[in-house]
Amino acid sequence: MYPFGKKWHKWAPYGFLLPALIIYIVFSFGPSMASIIYSFTDISGVAGVKWHFIGLDNYKEFFHSGRTAAYLASVKRTVIFSFAVTIVQTAIGLLLAIIINSKLKGHLFYRSLIFMPVVLGVTVFGLIWSLMFNPMDGPIQKLWGIFGSSSTFLGSYDLAFYIVVFIQIWGSLGYTVVIFLAGLQAIPGDLYEAGHIDGARAWQSFVHITWPMLASTATVNLLLAIIGSLQTYDVVFVLTQGNFNTSVLGYEIYRAAFGGTPGALGLRQGFASAVAVIQFSIVLVIAVIAQYYLRRREVQL
Repeated sequence: MYPFGKKWHKWAPYGFLLPALIIYIVFSFGPSMASIIYSFTDISGVAGVKWHFIGLDNYKEFFHSGRTAAYLASVKRTVIFSFAVTIVQTAIGLLLAIIINSKLKGHLFYRSLIFMPVVLGVTVFGLIWSLMFNPMDGPIQKLWGIFGSSSTFLGSYDLAFYIVVFIQIWGSLGYTVVIFLAGLQAIPGDLYEAGHIDGARAWQSFVHITWPMLASTATVNLLLAIIGSLQTYDVVFVLTQGNFNTSVLGYEIYRAAFGGTPGALGLRQGFASAVAVIQFSIVLVIAVIAQYYLRRREVQL
């Protein structure tokens, strides 16, 4: 019954998990711990430049320095960005998933079309939208001109942030739709048939059958959207480089670690690590609170 001995049979599952554990430690847990350690140093990442432990100086600089107002504004902007992306992306994703799941002709094509931005990646679709919003001769500028108006779009302090939010939603919507589709397809058809026999209309079926059965799926989608949007920086980098009131906390980390030249705004990986730890703390707190309330909602439904 135990070809390699009973003791080996007992420890075999842990042996199979060991490679995954090693990969996790090397590529995830290890770098995370290194970031925490580096957050207490003045490391710049420049070869040959010595670095030293400086205690809590990086954290003090974030909360008490000449750029504190800008950093706190980026935190506020990050929270607003995450809230807007999460709510709108989840609502539109659910609507599209329901439409595609309702025996829509060509549903495979539409599902692939919606998921295409995810495959393209942020750099590609970011550059595409930059061309679309080109203030000189972009298609949207020409469309804007039909109504006798014009704008600099991604160069506007009034519009740039909202355009970035829109493009982030457009680029991540595929994940939300696919997850909701999986949840919808797992709902037994017998429930809808029973509801139809009892006289339930489309909206009643959604409220009393679809939404309660999608509770766990909605929780997954909301948490992924919250965590992903709180950590976003790439779409900001591609579209605006953090200008025009679009900089979020993730972009501040990138700019501190890799942007510019050694100095106040660039090549300060120790300070960037401290901001990353602050970002992690914000994401952790918001995600834990959101998960707590979402799980309670599942139980109530």
